[in-house]
Amino acid sequence: MTSSAIQDRYPDAVSYCYGCGRLNPDGLHIRSFRDGDEAVCHFQPRPYHIAIPGFVYGGLIASLVDCHAMGTAAAAALADQPPGAEAPRFVTASLKVDYLRPTPLGPLLELRGRVVDLTGRKAVVAVTVTVDGVITARGEVVAVRMPDDWQPAA
Repeated sequence: MTSSAIQDRYPDAVSYCYGCGRLNPDGLHIRSFRDGDEAVCHFQPRPYHIAIPGFVYGGLIASLVDCHAMGTAAAAALADQPPGAEAPRFVTASLKVDYLRPTPLGPLLELRGRVVDLTGRKAVVAVTVTVDGVITARGEVVAVRMPDDWQPAA
């Protein structure tokens, strides 16, 4: 597994996302790491991430799947780049989450993402959310490389 998070390689100008922006002081600070052909993220839900007593809010799970998929797509796009290169920023074109069983509040969540198709500016990413070895949610995300003109001028 790589030692630096993919999100740490995003340009500062686009590092304010609520889910994965390292420069958003109120965000979730999702951190994804390359692990072979996958990207992995560990996230510890807080007590206020509750849906009903004992279970994680489904919207949080969707946010985790979404942002981890963007990091996974960026990692795939970086595969042929030199170490230390800035990560390209992807944005969500489509997000589908299947909730397979309730996700318990308390244990550490593990997200694993894998690019199943990478064509030009588009990546299709499959993500699983696992708790104690049990998959509780599965997502499929279409990520599109952010156009250069969306980035503010430095």
